[in-house]
Amino acid sequence: MNEHGGHVESTEGVRGGKPRIAGTRITVADVVVMYLRLGQSVEEIAGKFQLPPAAVHAAMAHYYDHKADIERQIAEDDAFVEAFQRANPSRLRERLRELSGA
Repeated sequence: MNEHGGHVESTEGVRGGKPRIAGTRITVADVVVMYLRLGQSVEEIAGKFQLPPAAVHAAMAHYYDHKADIERQIAEDDAFVEAFQRANPSRLRERLRELSGA
């Protein structure tokens, strides 16, 4: 699937088939998190990954066209990370806690 002026595509087997910026592994969800949660500008995101700003805008347009699906993907990714962190506590964090007496 190729959408939004050819800037967004989904390919089975690449990043789990999630929509991403064409020719990259950067998902629409990645862009959404950087833009909406981290407050990075379109220009910052484009510069960080050497993308045309139009590709970042297209990713955001795709998000707004498919907001419920992308939000679900982000929530699933967040839940996975939280479960992983609970199952694999940071040894460094534990050691720092021990040293601080907390």
